[in-house]
Amino acid sequence: MRIHFQKTNACVAAVIAIVIALMPIATFGQTQIKLHANKFSTADDVKLGRQAAAEAEQQFPLLRDSQVNAYVERVGQRLVAAIPPEFQHPEFRYYFKVVNASDINAFALPGGPMYVNRGMIEAARNEGEMAGVMAHELSHVALRHGTAQATKAQKYAVGAGVAGILGTILTGSPAVGQLAQLPIGAYLLKFSREYETEADLLGARIMANAGYDPRDLANVFQTLERQGGGGGGGFLSDHPSPKNRYARINQEAQYLRVNTAMRADSREFFGIQERLRGYPRAQTMAEIQRSGRRYPNQGDQYPNGDRTGYPESMPRSRVDYPSSRYRTYNEGTFTVSIPDNWRELNQDGLWFAPTGGYGSANGQAVFTHAVNFGTTQTRYRNLQQATNDFINTLQQGNGNLRARGNYQRMDVDGHYGQLLTLDNVNEATGRPEIVNVVTTQLRNGELFYMIAVSPSDEYSTYQNTFLTILRSLRLND
Repeated sequence: MRIHFQKTNACVAAVIAIVIALMPIATFGQTQIKLHANKFSTADDVKLGRQAAAEAEQQFPLLRDSQVNAYVERVGQRLVAAIPPEFQHPEFRYYFKVVNASDINAFALPGGPMYVNRGMIEAARNEGEMAGVMAHELSHVALRHGTAQATKAQKYAVGAGVAGILGTILTGSPAVGQLAQLPIGAYLLKFSREYETEADLLGARIMANAGYDPRDLANVFQTLERQGGGGGGGFLSDHPSPKNRYARINQEAQYLRVNTAMRADSREFFGIQERLRGYPRAQTMAEIQRSGRRYPNQGDQYPNGDRTGYPESMPRSRVDYPSSRYRTYNEGTFTVSIPDNWRELNQDGLWFAPTGGYGSANGQAVFTHAVNFGTTQTRYRNLQQATNDFINTLQQGNGNLRARGNYQRMDVDGHYGQLLTLDNVNEATGRPEIVNVVTTQLRNGELFYMIAVSPSDEYSTYQNTFLTILRSLRLND
């Protein structure tokens, strides 16, 4: 028995040795990364990020170039798909926009909104370096570093900190006055040495999964140092030092296998750089802050040739027809499919609208072709009463709204729902429009609503689109 036992051990050892030899070297070399303790829920990340994004887009001039934006969005979604499964959060909504600022920087907000400075794209030597910066910032989001750091500091409040977050982005520290009113901003987006290292390492892993050479992320630090750095608390944080980050990422890279099947031709990147060089000089973040200007960032019109933002933007008289292709959005409490030529907008609520179908008038967001989703507290458990109360609230805010009939029964993802059609006169265009309001009650008693709006003379074109959107709706309650 003893001899048999030894032989068995020898056989097992041999098998293990063979298995080890056949396993990828990455299995043993990759640094272990874990999520930190966090008193926020993922829904809180989404809520906080969405609020911060809405404020950010009024403080920063977004680049209004559909070709550049589409390119950055494609690279970003390629990286999102490469986030390791253990750090995927289905509630998060990742999207990517370009800020018309010259600083070599990028930042991402809790829950997924990400902003890449035009200066970052222009400074990168290749697509891999740009993708490296984006992968690093995505890693902060996937690892939930913002709310984890707030938890660690024991100074947090859900929904607070929007102004402070933006002060940190602009200045590297919470600003005085309004930006200092909400203290959570002091702990978001200016990360500790530990968190920066984790974002570097996970960023390298994401790059390899997406078909990029992770060494491009390491090379970013040399490129940016040569061209002026990240600008005061930006991407080139001084903790840890750029030199140490370069060495650490290269060390990690030797244990990673690049997914060569994902490799793409990066010639498009150089075309985008050339396109950006044709624009007038962009301001620095410091210049933007000193100007105190607010940017509606709505519509794609350029009054007087100004591509940096403008105080008022009327919706266009002509809007592109809804695309037959749809994109699915996960908004935490629900998922929905929207025509892929419509944008997600966080202006006075969550809206989806095509370019030209939204703008601003008298300081208020205005929509002519759009759908709006949300929830509201109600005193009633009866759907009819709850909806009546909600409609009354809408009419109090807009005296032009008039019901054109009675409620109709609707199916809302298997829930009993109601539809009411109203007539309205758009406050910006003066055109008559039709507003459909669909409601249902969630298990927690809240009233869930979808509002669809289009001009009356175009309603027949948009009715099928609104029905398709409604049928795609899935409630996660």
